Amino acid sequence: MPWVIGYSGGKDSTAVLQLVWMALKGLPAEQRTKAVHVISTDTLVENPVVAAWVSASLGTMQDAAQAQGLPVEPHRLTPEIKDTFWVNLLGRGYPAPRPKFRWCTERLKIKPSNAFIRSVVAAHGEAIMVLGIRKTESQARARAMEKHEKRRVRDRLSPNANLPNSLVYSPVEDWTNDDVWEFLMQKPNPWGYTNQDLLTMYQGASSDGECPLVVDSTTPSCGSSRFGCWTCTLVDEDKSMSAMIQNDEEKEWMTPLLELRNKLDAPFDEWKEGEEIPAGRKVGDPKPDKPARDFRRMNGKVMLFKDDAIHGPYLQSFREEWLKDLLDAQTWIRAHAPEHVQNIELITLEELHEIRRIWVFDKHEVEDSLPRIYQEATGESFPGGPLDEQLVMGSDEMDVLKQVCDGDDLHYNMVRELLAVERKYRTMARRSGLFQALEQAVQKGYYEDHEDAVEFATRKQKWRDDIAENLTFDDENELDAPA
Repeated sequence: MPWVIGYSGGKDSTAVLQLVWMALKGLPAEQRTKAVHVISTDTLVENPVVAAWVSASLGTMQDAAQAQGLPVEPHRLTPEIKDTFWVNLLGRGYPAPRPKFRWCTERLKIKPSNAFIRSVVAAHGEAIMVLGIRKTESQARARAMEKHEKRRVRDRLSPNANLPNSLVYSPVEDWTNDDVWEFLMQKPNPWGYTNQDLLTMYQGASSDGECPLVVDSTTPSCGSSRFGCWTCTLVDEDKSMSAMIQNDEEKEWMTPLLELRNKLDAPFDEWKEGEEIPAGRKVGDPKPDKPARDFRRMNGKVMLFKDDAIHGPYLQSFREEWLKDLLDAQTWIRAHAPEHVQNIELITLEELHEIRRIWVFDKHEVEDSLPRIYQEATGESFPGGPLDEQLVMGSDEMDVLKQVCDGDDLHYNMVRELLAVERKYRTMARRSGLFQALEQAVQKGYYEDHEDAVEFATRKQKWRDDIAENLTFDDENELDAPA
């Protein structure tokens, strides 16, 4: 049965991998027959310092495994292009992730690793996942682990609730943070990396730059530093990146990333003294991102919650602005950062091509603005072919249309989509579906503005409620009628 070790480059997964590595070295060469896969999922928006650390570690690991005759096979996994962070946020306009709309974790982390594990299970019938999960990480983690303990097949070996024919082995589940660090400091890294450098990286990500001696449960351990995606908006602030910048002048080049992350988290200014602040908010709280988002859902429909529209994807202007900010940051870092990060790629060309496709063909943003934004930010021509033959009109014609609409973006977008739909169906022998597509485009732009859309949706909901009430009343009368 092959093993699959989850490796993030952090202290817990490093400790687990060291334990397995040491166990393998203790076996006679003739018994090292089963593959041990080490998988590391790169979300493509990882903290760049950690991403570089993990990438170098995987390379060193592969060389060391071959030199030591161990069946360890490292793998760097990435999400599919359609699932990447920037394709979904800048391309489709998904709002920045929130605890109640956490669309990122499944796409960026879970799907790539699950796909790999399924391939191993398909080839071998079963697999064991080795994870650096610990009960002391959090109360939620402890509850989840204790729940699965009831179904264990043997000590520390639990069935995987999400992947059939796979088991989860958690060798450090009862370790504390200090147990992990004590092990890493006492046992040299067997694939040639230094655990002291890992400790230094954690120290740099702590606000005070230290890993204190833990004397009781109220003392923070060095392990409380958390690394993750630099774009993460599930937390109030990126404390680890902020601390890295604060503690090390050589990492000040990450400042543009932190600024962009904060902009995605709160696109608008904070509430100020003298403003009409909504209930439940206070001075200093970030303003909601609703003005940056369409009042319609992704499908163009208007849905209500507490007498207001549930806002949908980001508007075109904000997506274009943030793409420019991202490319500006990449260009600045390549020009000013230390040599070892001057080839950094914050967004891949493959992602840019997919974003361009979504903007032009899915969202009917036929201005095709991505090549222009790319050139403005980088000073280079976008390495993609022209779409002129596939566009409804040229940029000059679209400028005329915009002038005719005189600032009415809602109806400009509707006319633009109608033209794109007609263009799409023009060359088809059978144009079935054309009228339905045109009707859907008109329905999206049916409203005068946000307020008109909310008013219409409210009336529509009232009609539905009245009809349902009348039907219920008729049914009750029918039941009460004498036989």
